[in-house]
Amino acid sequence: MAKRYCVELTDLERDRLSALTKQARIDRRVFQRAQILLKADQAPGGAAWPDLRLTDAFDVSVRTVERLRQRFVEAGLDETLRPTPTPRPPRKIDGAAQARIVALACSEPPPGFARWSLTLLAARVVELEIVDSISHETVRQVLKKTSCSRTASAAG
Repeated sequence: MAKRYCVELTDLERDRLSALTKQARIDRRVFQRAQILLKADQAPGGAAWPDLRLTDAFDVSVRTVERLRQRFVEAGLDETLRPTPTPRPPRKIDGAAQARIVALACSEPPPGFARWSLTLLAARVVELEIVDSISHETVRQVLKKTSCSRTASAAG
């Protein structure tokens, strides 16, 4: 089956990509994209690498190579090399939940315990349905950020 998007670099684009790969300081993803485009080049006289060889050499998926070729054909070299920001996962704990966690940590511990542990706090926060799930590490970070005077211990 023929490739839907074929990379055919001009001499100017090839020179620019070659220069990019020789720079000392360059974003890792931009460097990798430049190398893949150079190896995928199907210009006359060039020996384009097949997708499976590209995926093995650069440790990426076939779909990544396909998307890179598509973006090059549709949007051009500048857009293809532009670093894409990595999306951050949405925050699990908002300000109201943080306040409730701090208030809980500053309250009296459950019967039979001298103080709140991070594990106990995490279990109680889920039990009170403040959040669906939470780790003791997230509780620790919330308490550290707010500098609660009665911080919970990690043990217990």
